[in-house]
Amino acid sequence: MPRPLNVLFVSSEVEPFAKTGGLADVSGALPQVIRQLDHEIRVMLPRYGSISERKARLHDMIRLKEIDIPVGTRHYSASVKSSFITNPQVKVQTYLLDNSTLFGRSGLYVHPETKKDYADNDVRFTFFNRAVLEVLKKLGWAPDIIHCTDWPTGLLPAYLKTLYKHDPFYKDTKTVFTIHNMAYQGVFPHASFAQTLLPKEQDSDRGVIAFGNLNFLKAGLVHADALTTVSERYAQEIRSSEEYGCGLQSILEKRKHDLTGILNGADYAVWDPSVDELIPQRYDARSIDLKMENKKALLAKVGLPFQERTPVIGIISRLADQKGFDLIGEVLDDLVQLPVQLVVLGTGEKKYHDLFEKAARKHPQHIGIALTFNNDLAHLIEAGSDMFLMPSRYEPCGLNQIYSMRYGTAPVVRATGGLDDTVEEFQPASGNGTGFKFTEYKSSAMLKAVQRAVAVFADAAAWRKLMKNGMAKDFSWEASARKYIQLYRGLARK
Repeated sequence: MPRPLNVLFVSSEVEPFAKTGGLADVSGALPQVIRQLDHEIRVMLPRYGSISERKARLHDMIRLKEIDIPVGTRHYSASVKSSFITNPQVKVQTYLLDNSTLFGRSGLYVHPETKKDYADNDVRFTFFNRAVLEVLKKLGWAPDIIHCTDWPTGLLPAYLKTLYKHDPFYKDTKTVFTIHNMAYQGVFPHASFAQTLLPKEQDSDRGVIAFGNLNFLKAGLVHADALTTVSERYAQEIRSSEEYGCGLQSILEKRKHDLTGILNGADYAVWDPSVDELIPQRYDARSIDLKMENKKALLAKVGLPFQERTPVIGIISRLADQKGFDLIGEVLDDLVQLPVQLVVLGTGEKKYHDLFEKAARKHPQHIGIALTFNNDLAHLIEAGSDMFLMPSRYEPCGLNQIYSMRYGTAPVVRATGGLDDTVEEFQPASGNGTGFKFTEYKSSAMLKAVQRAVAVFADAAAWRKLMKNGMAKDFSWEASARKYIQLYRGLARK
């Protein structure tokens, strides 16, 4: 039997410690499942000022204090605090890299008041990448695999291939770099290259420079031993067009044999209506009629009248063009005439805050909004909605459409990335399928998909079949975790 692997999972955000989006969910859930499959996996992230020492149960690691980390012409001191990601089955050792000057702020990447990126993000994450490698040496624990996630960890594979290339401690360590979203690349002015202390040959288009700037994501794409992204469809999209590849598609095409699409999983310990403690009425496929109690509670919460046979469309999202809100804005008046009721939860671009505030005043019987982030309400929207709308321009994986299916809430999605991989068009004649899809990025195409959903909703028997189809789908993390382990093993043998 092959020996267990030693894996370090590095991420800039990890649930339950720090979160701005789906990356944190993945970084918290995947290591737990890999640990349950009997591999030694540990997690490392920055210790942000927003992480409470008491709530996160942080402990000082006495021998990991004041580790000297050079960044450009300056030296910063790193120390490490220890905690665990836990569930009833496993505990995953978690290290939080601490430097109060760089990370002792409440925001992760953005100032919470100005909403602008921190001006020194280049220094902060250069420090983080270099510190990970120095901390491992102090620990005396050399992993077989270092699994890096998204641009904030992109320099780490570059360091291993250059400054640490001949370090005997890392002679058997390989890197995996996972792309969660090509649009976020960690781009900094060319002058920031000096902060990295990488060799001069990296200061070029063949190295970590793209279009004249330091590019953290590109550093990972060029130097990691294997690349992954979060759905098979997205893996094809990002190497085949500039729209999806965001200028780096030629690198991905060159490395297509090193690029694997592995779908994100859902944490059903959290997102399952039969165990969800954040909804007023739990239910499953055998007690599906109880879902109606959550619909009543949701509509009461957002101030809309309860109408049993009017479908509720839920939206939980960052309010941005990428998420398809330009399409929604074009046909918002048409949507509410179908008729449907719309419940929107999220924050984002001011123009969309203004759009929904105006629409809610104009259609007080049909549109309910919460322009904030509220995890409790997110669960209630999944449980209380009849449909869930995700008309994204692109969507690497998406998790809400997966959660929605488990809650018996039919997704209406654009056929892109992970949305296309996970949602099957419902066929009323056969009763097969789990949701509704449209292909063209046009508001008219989206409206037609919603109209198809509303037509099926009018047939109670067909809708019940659709709900049960979705609830029977299994997108749990284990299948995905096994694919990662297979990838790790292939690298560890090389």
